[in-house]
Amino acid sequence: MKYTVKVNKVRKNEGSLRGFATVVFGESFKITNIAILENSNGNLFVSMPRYRSNEVDEHNNFVFKDICNPITKEFRTELYDAIIEGYKNAGKENNELNTEKTEVEEPPFTVKVTPYEREGSNIKGLARIYLDDKFVINNVTLIQGKDNVFVAMPSYKTKQKDKDGKAVYKDICFPMTKEFREKLYGKIIIFYNNAKKKVYLELGRTLRSR
Repeated sequence: MKYTVKVNKVRKNEGSLRGFATVVFGESFKITNIAILENSNGNLFVSMPRYRSNEVDEHNNFVFKDICNPITKEFRTELYDAIIEGYKNAGKENNELNTEKTEVEEPPFTVKVTPYEREGSNIKGLARIYLDDKFVINNVTLIQGKDNVFVAMPSYKTKQKDKDGKAVYKDICFPMTKEFREKLYGKIIIFYNNAKKKVYLELGRTLRSR
């Protein structure tokens, strides 16, 4: 799977943070907010975008989980090494690391969708996107709009405000082209509708058997 890594160093040391990386898969799907950190031994490591879950650990602290991450050990090693290499080359004439593989402009993908119903919530489903069975994006939601259900990618709250004074959110990972967005979101909606029909059919069979 073809991908490009771009790294920006932070201007001043902010704790262990040393930089941020962006990865583009197949020229069509972007992952942002990948942190490059330095541990107490002076070694660099990569931290994927995370979110605070409702789970707590044994010390009653909230557990943070990756929004997206490499699936296989081999690809994780390859990708993280490329990000660290990009950090070391940041500031040079060309700090983008292009990793070959194939001339595919769109990464191959599969999706998994689970219908989600809760009273008072406009979230109707949760989805995962798998890129070439090597990288997964979690926390993709299906939201009930005025007329239809639509796909919302994982996002973060910025310090910006819109014209109505509301906080502005930006996607952490997202399709970069209209064509790939329509293809990806279209498949997620199809899988959502199929999964919802399956749930209704199973519910109907359960009720009839009583």
